[in-house]
Amino acid sequence: MTDTKRLFERRQRRTRHAVRKAAGSRPRLSVFRSGKHIYAQVIDDRKGATLAAASTLEKSLKGTLKTGASRDAATAVGKLLAERALAAGVKEVVFDRGGYIFHGRVAALANGAREGGLSF
Repeated sequence: MTDTKRLFERRQRRTRHAVRKAAGSRPRLSVFRSGKHIYAQVIDDRKGATLAAASTLEKSLKGTLKTGASRDAATAVGKLLAERALAAGVKEVVFDRGGYIFHGRVAALANGAREGGLSF
C-alpha cells in the first residue's frame, strides 16, 4: 500500500469518527470524489440505509454538464441531493468530507447542498 493511500485512509477514519461522534441523530452527507465524477449520499448510520443519493452520472445532470469533474457539476449534484433529501424528510445533516480537504469540488458540493435547503 502506498504512503499516499495509507495517509488518505487515516484521514478518512479520523474524519468519520469525529462526524459520527458529533452527529447525534442526524444522518451524514458523505462525499466521494473521483477523477471524472463526484458522488454524494445521505446515510442514516443507525438504520444502515441510504436516504438520498446523487452523482454526475445521472441522466438529468449528464446532459447539462460539460464534465463531471468541475465545481459547477459538484454544485449541481449538491442541489439535486438537497432536493431529494428534503423530499425524504431530511433537513439537517452532518457533512462527511471523507479524507478530502474541504476545498474545490467538495466545498462546491457542500455549498450547493446548503443552497438547496440542507443545513449543516
